[in-house]
Amino acid sequence: MSWRLTWLAIVHVISLGLAWWLDLRQDAFDSRMVLLWLVLFDMAWLAWDSWLGWRYLLWVRRGLSTPAPGLPLMWGEMSEAADVQHRRHLRNTLAAEDKLDVFLDAMQASPMGVVLLDEVGRMEWFNFIAAEHFGFQNPHDLGQHIIHLVRNPDFVRYWVQPLSGTGVVIVGRKHTTQRPVRLSVQFFPYGEGKRLLLSRDITAIEQADRMRRDFVANVSHEIRTPLTVLSGFIETMQSVELSSEEQAHYLALMAQQAGRMQALVQDLLALSRLEGSPPPDLSERIVVRDLLAQSCANAQALSGVLANGEHPEHQVQADVQVDDSLCVLGSRTELESAFGNLLGNAVRYTPFGGTIIASARMLPEGGVRLEVRDSGPGIAREHLPRLTERFYRIDHSRSRETGGTGLGLAIVKHVAQRHGAELQITSDLGMGSCFALEFPAQRVCHVDAAPLHDRPILAAVE
Repeated sequence: MSWRLTWLAIVHVISLGLAWWLDLRQDAFDSRMVLLWLVLFDMAWLAWDSWLGWRYLLWVRRGLSTPAPGLPLMWGEMSEAADVQHRRHLRNTLAAEDKLDVFLDAMQASPMGVVLLDEVGRMEWFNFIAAEHFGFQNPHDLGQHIIHLVRNPDFVRYWVQPLSGTGVVIVGRKHTTQRPVRLSVQFFPYGEGKRLLLSRDITAIEQADRMRRDFVANVSHEIRTPLTVLSGFIETMQSVELSSEEQAHYLALMAQQAGRMQALVQDLLALSRLEGSPPPDLSERIVVRDLLAQSCANAQALSGVLANGEHPEHQVQADVQVDDSLCVLGSRTELESAFGNLLGNAVRYTPFGGTIIASARMLPEGGVRLEVRDSGPGIAREHLPRLTERFYRIDHSRSRETGGTGLGLAIVKHVAQRHGAELQITSDLGMGSCFALEFPAQRVCHVDAAPLHDRPILAAVE
């Protein structure tokens, strides 16, 4: 701008000087004409320059959204420079927005709830997990104070306290007595007085911790009981003079308690192996008929031991409705353990003289169903979801009397999961119980044939 004014001043000085010089020679030229033309030139230049400035201003007011108007001289240089700066700024803005979108997408994908709070605690942004944890609604709750939306007393106390790294645990929005929801909440400072709120669902972690504590307590209790009995018997035999018959009686009881501890340790080791080893491959083929025959023989022997000649034995029967060569692919040891536990539980909880039927039949989709059905007292519906929990017993005294460890169904559940099978439990009080393992077609084949899912099922069972 300064050089334009300087150039205009120079032109005027030269023009005025020329007019003064011509005015000295009145006979040669009228200086007033020079002054007139100078004024007209100034007016024309100002009008043209104002028009160019108006076009530039109009282009700027439109947000530089259109191409530069192509003005001459200084206005052209200004418009070109402004256009270049605007385009550079636009590119930088778009790049920053893309980075922000990527960052927000990453926070949306976070398994934790994320809430951005301003200096006074108003919500600026939150992800889907936070909305699920606290019941936030977007965009209605944006700009609301966090305390107005999360009214948990522990959360409010944590908000007013100085920021610390401990956080607080509160109940979630969907918390109920039947389905508890526990959230770990923590604030972190960032920026100029702002806060970052992170929330994490720790319900499963707390449940796992509680299960571990219960497991340790149950194991301790299960082992402490026979140890206490053994210690009492040993102390009695050491301090009291006993006859040979009494000694034999006490030794038999001690052997019973030792056997109980041994069974418990064996089941614990079996569970540990199942949880810590990879799933079984498909190389081993277990003939279904042989599996049922061996398991039924073992169950019948267990019934004889429990009856001890004082009660009628159970009637353990096999009902095999599949081809003799039908096999299940997996681990023989694990399947024998699982099906043996099902039959063993049926023997222990079915009254003496009752009937227990182990059956095998084909499923419509090509799988096989192994089933144990008894004529026992049945199980109340409220107990069914917890039967596979470790050490969960319906009748503690009955289980201990018959030698149960409380781990049998937990072992069955793990074996089923490792073989891609499904454990199904149905029972009604007074109607007996049914425990079934359903194996998919991928786990079924014949002794010298490909798996059933590779060919029609009718050809496999004819």
